[in-house]
Amino acid sequence: MNELPRIVLLGRPNVGKSTLFNRLIRSNRAITHDRPGITRDALEGCVRKGSRALFTLVDTGGLTLEDSVKVSSGPDGLKGFEEAIFAQVQAVLAKASAICLVVDARDGLLPMDAHLATLARRSGLPLLCVVNKVDGSEHTERLCADFHSLGLPLLAVSAAHGLHIPELVQQMASLVPEVQAETPSSPELRLALLGRPNAGKSSLVNALTGEERMITSDVPGTTRDSVDVALSLAGRRYVFVDTAGVRRKTKISDEVERFSVNSSLKSTSKADVTLLVIDATEDLSVQDKRLIDLLDRRKTPFLVLLNKCDLLSERDLARVRKEISQQLAFCAHVPVFAVSAKSGQGLKKILPMALRIKEECGKRISTGKLNRAMEEVLAKHQPPVVRRSRPRFFYLTQAESEPPTFVFFVSDATRVPESYLRYLERGLRKLFAIEHAPVRMHLRSSHKSKSPDATRS
Repeated sequence: MNELPRIVLLGRPNVGKSTLFNRLIRSNRAITHDRPGITRDALEGCVRKGSRALFTLVDTGGLTLEDSVKVSSGPDGLKGFEEAIFAQVQAVLAKASAICLVVDARDGLLPMDAHLATLARRSGLPLLCVVNKVDGSEHTERLCADFHSLGLPLLAVSAAHGLHIPELVQQMASLVPEVQAETPSSPELRLALLGRPNAGKSSLVNALTGEERMITSDVPGTTRDSVDVALSLAGRRYVFVDTAGVRRKTKISDEVERFSVNSSLKSTSKADVTLLVIDATEDLSVQDKRLIDLLDRRKTPFLVLLNKCDLLSERDLARVRKEISQQLAFCAHVPVFAVSAKSGQGLKKILPMALRIKEECGKRISTGKLNRAMEEVLAKHQPPVVRRSRPRFFYLTQAESEPPTFVFFVSDATRVPESYLRYLERGLRKLFAIEHAPVRMHLRSSHKSKSPDATRS
C-alpha cells in the first residue's frame, strides 16, 4: 500500500493551527486553547473525502524564533522549548510533500509570518497560505490584503466556524499527487504510555521507535497532547501513544493540564495495552498506586515499566520490585519490567509481552470447555458454607472477550465470598493459559434462587 503524502501546518503560536487540524481530520485530537504554545510535539492525522484517505496532516508547535536565537525568548508556554520545536519542525519538513503556512487575519502580517514564509520557500515544496480567523466572507478582502505581499496563494478560512473548509481540503489535495491507496488498516497493536510527569514516557517512545519523535526535557509536563507514533517492525505495525503526565486532581489548577490529563486517561481506554511507566529512582507515590488501582478496576490490559533502573544498585532495584509486587497483590497477573530509556535495558521484552497480552485478551472459550473446567476447579476446592448453606454452581459461560469475561450461574451469588471468586479466577487462568491479561468474573443468581436478580462482579 502506498504511503499517503504529508502536508505540514506551519505557523507562529496561537494562529489556530491545532483548531484547523482538528477541523480537517474531524476529531478533537489536539488540545486547543487561547494561550500561546499549547502544542509542542508534532501530531498526525488523516484527512479524508468520504471514505477515501487524501493525505496525512501534520500539526506542529508554534515557531517563535530563528535557529540562532537563544532559548527562553518565546511566550510563556514555549520558553525553554523553542529550539526543540524548531528542530522537530525541520525533521517533519524533511518528510513533507507540501506546506500550509497558517497566519492570523486579526493580527495582520507580522515579521515572523514573513520569516516563516521564507523558511517554507527554502524547502522547495508546494505552498499555500491559509489566512485563519476570517469569520465571514464579507471580511475576506480587507483581512487578506496584507498577506498578498508574501507572494503565496491565499485562502481565507475560519477553523473555529468551518468557513471555506471544503475549499481548503480541495486546494490542499491539489498540492500533492493523488495516491491510489486503500484506507489504512487499523494498527496491529496500539500501546498507550501512562504515568506521572517526568517518569520518562517520551524518552521511552523515542528509544522504542529509534527516532527523536517526542520532545523530552527535565521539566515535568513537557508533553501535553496525546501523540501517536507509528513503528513497523518484523512485519507488524505498532502505534505508541505518548500521553501527558498524570498528577493528582487536587494538584491540578491549570485548565490546559486538566485537558491533558483527561486525554491521557482516555487514551488508555482506546489502546490495546497500556504501559504504566514508573520512575524507579523515586519511592512509589500515591499517584502511582492510584493509577494501578484505576487500571485494575477498569480491567485495562497493562504492564508496568520501572524506568531509569540503570541509575539503581541491584539492592535498591530489588527493593523497588518488592514494593511494586506488594501493590500488585490483587492483580498479580500484571508483568513488571525493569527498563531504561537511556541505556536500552529491558526494552526488547516490551513488544513481545504486549503482543502476548493482546492475544490473551482475545481468547474465546467454548461453553463446553468452560463447564468441564469449572467442574475440575470445584472438585479441588468446594465453595465454603455461608449462612448455613453452600452455594451451588450450575454452569459457566463466556460473555465477551477483550478482556475475557466469564459469568457463573449460581444458586445465590451473595453467598460466594470474594476469596473464592479469586480462587476460581486463578483456576481458569491456569487451565486456559490466560497468564497476563485481565479477566472479569461475574456471579449471577439463577432462576432457582430466591433472589433471581442478584448479581455480583
